[in-house]
Amino acid sequence: MGYNCVSLILTILLVVITWPVVYGNDATPIPQNKNRIEQWFNNNVPSLASRKDTLDPALLTAEATPRVRQNGRGDFKTLTEAINSVPVGNKERVIIKLGHGEYKEKVTIDRNKPFITLYGDPNAMPVLTFDGTAAEYGTVDSATLIVLSDYFMAINIIVKNSAPMPDGKRKGAQALSMRISGNKAAFYNCKFYGYQDTICDDTGNHFFKDCYIEGTFDFIFGSGRSLYLSTQLNVVGDGLRVITAHAGKSTEEKSGYSFVHCKVTGTGTGIYLGRAWMSHPKVVYAYTDMSSVVNPSGWHKNTQTEPGRCSMESISDQDQDRERKRELSIHKTLTT
Repeated sequence: MGYNCVSLILTILLVVITWPVVYGNDATPIPQNKNRIEQWFNNNVPSLASRKDTLDPALLTAEATPRVRQNGRGDFKTLTEAINSVPVGNKERVIIKLGHGEYKEKVTIDRNKPFITLYGDPNAMPVLTFDGTAAEYGTVDSATLIVLSDYFMAINIIVKNSAPMPDGKRKGAQALSMRISGNKAAFYNCKFYGYQDTICDDTGNHFFKDCYIEGTFDFIFGSGRSLYLSTQLNVVGDGLRVITAHAGKSTEEKSGYSFVHCKVTGTGTGIYLGRAWMSHPKVVYAYTDMSSVVNPSGWHKNTQTEPGRCSMESISDQDQDRERKRELSIHKTLTT
């Protein structure tokens, strides 16, 4: 299936996340009534022209001069080719429109290619799939989609890791759907499928709206600072099941996951909402529908938390990425 690369002027969708109460960028609280979410969202995310004074300068520049790319159908045979066509140091919004169908490839967007948007048809959502596992690539590099760049967006995209569910016997069976390590990323009407470690919500500010995330154990993990709004969390399989493993290391650290107006569903019994990966996890569920599959205790009490690694200040991008991979590859005890 080919690609059609186009540029569109899209409404910029940013939400500033605070802790522990989640606010929109204009400090208007998310409404308790879920029927008012869209009105709240539209009020907080108006047109680009009306928000020029509230956007950071780099984003404002990128959106004000969108890049006009090739016009037509089937400009690229793979998503990787389309991403490779984006220049290093890109400073303008580039929108890659994916046609419907299945794309069997492992994709990495380097940190020197910001302002990329993947855009699919909501009525025929494209599927990006690969079967990478920790045994072959290492945990965080097993992801079907790895995003290291800032200002990334994905709209109407399905991302899968098609590796089999871990059975407690195979070593290195973790298989990520996505790793998001860039800052100021947004995902709208996207679906993520995996088992253990589905999404590595690694570092940076991220916003998920109207998404679907499926997994078994620690399937949202990392040190990100993210808001999940109107998103379904679906847990599959039996045995010990845990949704989140946030890696907060101190009370001062500005990170954490907020799930607001979400829905927890699944099979089996005794699903835990989260566990401590590091010493100071921060996870909030607000106005969220939880079915009977959720364990009444809510939080899984680890007998041990895992120590932090080294600081990553004042080191190169390459070294920083290497240290981040090493930090995120710390063994996590798994009981099945």
